[in-house]
Amino acid sequence: MLMPDFTTFFTVEQSPLEVFNAITDVRAWWSEDIEGSTKNVNDEFTYWYKDVHICRLKLIAVVPGKRIAWLVLENYFKFTNDPSEWTGNKLLFDITALDNKTQLQFKQLGLVPEYECFKTCSTAWTNYINHSLKRLITTGEGAPNKHESSFNEALLEHHKILKS
Repeated sequence: MLMPDFTTFFTVEQSPLEVFNAITDVRAWWSEDIEGSTKNVNDEFTYWYKDVHICRLKLIAVVPGKRIAWLVLENYFKFTNDPSEWTGNKLLFDITALDNKTQLQFKQLGLVPEYECFKTCSTAWTNYINHSLKRLITTGEGAPNKHESSFNEALLEHHKILKS
């Protein structure tokens, strides 16, 4: 039996549009090691952390002040038996106005406890969403992974993750 997809949420005083704008500034809350555009429908970007995690994502929904959705086109984990665990997952950022506040719900469709990476990935997402992104929204400064390594074509080719 499949368990529910990973979900986390928080509420802030800022407007839905301010929350939306912060989400699209992915380098300011997830990682400085991102190549590509992260703002418009059909944009694609690549995230990497050393040679441990590399993924290519596509924005499949962008509704200002309401929703952003990413599709994981390709994924590589160095630490799992199935390095492509996230491939095909959807990452949803749903923004809702609530009594002069804004709620952000993040859900990764496909990230379930059966995944080998579930514990590591859910812990990481909880930090990125509930700490770094929330901090970016409320203070203007997130806590992303700092730039550690240059975008490496040979590394990406080795792992068969292709830059778009």
